[in-house]
Amino acid sequence: MPGVLIVAYHFPPLRGSSGIQRTLRFCQYLPKFGWQPMVLTVDPRAYESVSEDLAADVDPGTPVVRAFALDAARHLALRGAYPAFLATPDRWSSWLVAGVIAGLRLVRRHKPRVIFSTYPIATAHLIGLWLHRLTGLPWVADFRDPMAQDEYPADARLRARLHRLDAKVVRHATRALFTTPGAIAECRARYPDLPAERWALIENGYDEEAFAGLAPVAAPAQRFVLLHSGIVYTSERDPSAFIAALGALKRTGAISAASLEVRFRASANDALLRALSQQHDVADVVSLEPPLPYRAALGEMMSVDALLLLQAANCNSQIPAKVYEYLRAGRPVFSLTDERGDTAGLLNRAGLGVQAPLDAQARIAEALQRFVADVRARRASVADPAYVRSCSRFERSRELASVLDAAMAS
Repeated sequence: MPGVLIVAYHFPPLRGSSGIQRTLRFCQYLPKFGWQPMVLTVDPRAYESVSEDLAADVDPGTPVVRAFALDAARHLALRGAYPAFLATPDRWSSWLVAGVIAGLRLVRRHKPRVIFSTYPIATAHLIGLWLHRLTGLPWVADFRDPMAQDEYPADARLRARLHRLDAKVVRHATRALFTTPGAIAECRARYPDLPAERWALIENGYDEEAFAGLAPVAAPAQRFVLLHSGIVYTSERDPSAFIAALGALKRTGAISAASLEVRFRASANDALLRALSQQHDVADVVSLEPPLPYRAALGEMMSVDALLLLQAANCNSQIPAKVYEYLRAGRPVFSLTDERGDTAGLLNRAGLGVQAPLDAQARIAEALQRFVADVRARRASVADPAYVRSCSRFERSRELASVLDAAMAS
């Protein structure tokens, strides 16, 4: 069985990142399609928060090497500040040298046929680039998010550095892998001279085994529970218009703390949500809850009345990884996103549709009243089961095996 060396920052025991699931499930399912994974990741000290809830999902037969790495913001800062070069292209740039050395040892010992690196974190692609140059092995560069963006990050020098790195990666990689059609279209427009076979699409997905044995869906209770599970980013998932819409509905008596709970689970931005909730007098409607272990979080998705999705128009070429778990949970989804974006495209293919744009307060308020009434009357749509099955991580691993086969043969 040919081997693939996977370079990934996001890997157990890191807590609470959807990026873990993509790499972890590739490692779990690739052997069923003829590929043996081995993993190069960071020492757990580089993680801000760790959890052992996914440790058992790492196959003991999968070689895992954890190379030295520090988080500049936590380990190298003096009074909260650190030199920019210690965090270029990201806060874990210290991983580069140890990662390349450890990767060369893995290549000598296990003789993989392909290198696979996944972004973010950008240093993972730097390691992949150096290993590709030093070994001559084919290299698949996986972009879970676009690296070269017009307005992100805010630091212009770092943004320029990421643009230069993006060009190096896509020009040297055997295959550049993306999770959305929009991201591929942007890259093809940026690099029109590169051949069409350079680009490949493998969307994110969900893990069917993770849902096995979870509690059945509960019937709607008197207090309607709308759940947002996961990080609320200030720009990309700005909740301002949504919280303002809740305030407007409460003032008219359309909602109250007795009739609606909007639950934010593991938002990583509780301070913003708390301030907005107090500003619009809906602190009794909005609840802010701590992280749960992964399977418990999935069980919560299946037990609430509906799920909340926030995605701004500045992310039209991205799809939040958790959306696929939302689809599998089988609950109605209140989706606030741009109808022209890739997230809306996925929701439409699944048979769900979009309720309103994320920044349209009046439309959100109107749509939320309709949506709650439809869910209570059991008129609201849930994702088409046949389409959901096509989004499993098992099927995504089958797609990746085909990309690895093509890279090895190129």
